[in-house]
Amino acid sequence: MPLATAGRRAGLVSCALMVIAALNGCGTGPTAAPPTAVTPTTSKPQSPTSLPSGTTRSKPAESFTVNQPCMELVSRMSRSDQVGQLLMVAVSSSGIGPSEKAIVDRTRAGSVLLLGNSRAGMHAVRDVVSRVRDAARSPEGVDVMLAADQEGGLVQRLKGPGFTRIPSATVQAKQSDAQLRQNAYDWGRQLRSAGIDANLAPVADVVPTGMVWMNQPIGQLRRGYGSSPRTVAAKVAAFTEGMNEAGVATAVKHFPGLGRVRGNTDFMTRVVDRTTTRHDAALAGFSAAIDADVDMVMVSSAFYRKIDAEHRAAFSTMIIDEMLREDLGFSRIVISDDLAAAAMRNLPPDERARRFIRAGGDLLIIGDASLATTMADAIKDEASDDQAFATRVTESAARVVAMKERRGLAQC
Repeated sequence: MPLATAGRRAGLVSCALMVIAALNGCGTGPTAAPPTAVTPTTSKPQSPTSLPSGTTRSKPAESFTVNQPCMELVSRMSRSDQVGQLLMVAVSSSGIGPSEKAIVDRTRAGSVLLLGNSRAGMHAVRDVVSRVRDAARSPEGVDVMLAADQEGGLVQRLKGPGFTRIPSATVQAKQSDAQLRQNAYDWGRQLRSAGIDANLAPVADVVPTGMVWMNQPIGQLRRGYGSSPRTVAAKVAAFTEGMNEAGVATAVKHFPGLGRVRGNTDFMTRVVDRTTTRHDAALAGFSAAIDADVDMVMVSSAFYRKIDAEHRAAFSTMIIDEMLREDLGFSRIVISDDLAAAAMRNLPPDERARRFIRAGGDLLIIGDASLATTMADAIKDEASDDQAFATRVTESAARVVAMKERRGLAQC
């Protein structure tokens, strides 16, 4: 996320304030039960996948088709349980409170994001994870997925004893691909030990050399791997492969790129990219992530004038269905950026949820838990009135459950 889980301040008047915001939060009885995902392998991460050249098409969509048993499992769910699989509700990384527990239970949220910075260490995070799992009401055969933002640098939400201090992407980019892959594997093992199933990383945005200090969401915060699409692609692939070897799901972001914007969607209602095109060379990092078996692609909340000037990326069928699904061959999870961030506040919460699903999105990040019930109810109501929308909901829930099965969180 462009620090969608990084803070909740209404305005940004300077780069300094934005950095402060980034440091203050995410855009979390005895120790928890052992993680339920597939046990990480002890083998070393493999060699990197071949890099795309410019906009080389990634794996064909057929290789990511939802398996029939998962579709059948979802088809047997109630509408409430199906909708719950589409929700990633944020709770405090320092502990889930009574109101958050009630919301997670009522919405049947299938995923929970640990929101904000914690320096308490692994044992404390395990305790939070255990309490979240106790609060979740999951359908039979499907567990709740726990996620965190663990990019590195200013965006490392979980710190303290048991967690390595992860360097920023600009520092990671100086490592060899093999070393970064190994490091990502080690960081992923730490997340798994804490009970975290998914990491909302890596960042694939390419920031042109001349824009680094004008680009608020990526360049100023040192979240990017560089200005060369080929370099970014190599590092994104290495990070994704390392996390995958550790058994951690990943979400590459922020499609189709936030490297050429100036404003930050966490703090501004309208951020516009006037440069990126449908077949842009700067998409190489996303293509590389798909080739590296990334689980999710996060769609940005910005507008892209040369692609679809009328709709935010998160609400654009051109960007989700045509660019991401058809051009890049991706049919796993399309996840939103924070639908509670400033970029979305000119729309009622219920409309944000409906528009994202209509455009082809699967999994909603809801950084403000108080909005989750409204969004869940809006999706259920729309599905009751519109069969095509109801079909979208079922398909998206099946994609989420299929991802969970790959990660040991579901039995289809």
